Amino acid sequence: MDAYGHVNNAVFVRYLEEARIDFLFRPDKEFKQGSVVARHEIDYKRQLAHRHHPVDIELWITEIRAASFTVAYEVKDDDLVYVRASTVVVPFDFETERPRRITAEEREFLQEYRDEPDGEEAVAA
Repeated sequence: MDAYGHVNNAVFVRYLEEARIDFLFRPDKEFKQGSVVARHEIDYKRQLAHRHHPVDIELWITEIRAASFTVAYEVKDDDLVYVRASTVVVPFDFETERPRRITAEEREFLQEYRDEPDGEEAVAA
């Protein structure tokens, strides 16, 4: 919460990070070799007052390239959207300290959550 009693813009980045980590690092499917954030884009649509109950974060994949993918998000309550955002994630080899290509297994996993025209592929985090 900031001095005005609403959730600070930097806190939204943390919310997105937590949702992305929950999505990418599940026990059954994960990016075992690591990844880094290359870019965030955030549109703040309305203030979110500090409160004790959570907001919903829906996320889905909008683009899959050879060595990056884009995660899109909405932070919301039902149809009331507070934030729309996206993050470009780059698979990364921490041993060589270099980006790497997405593996076939990772691509298959991401493809399951690729957005569709009707929006049916969004995942609640």
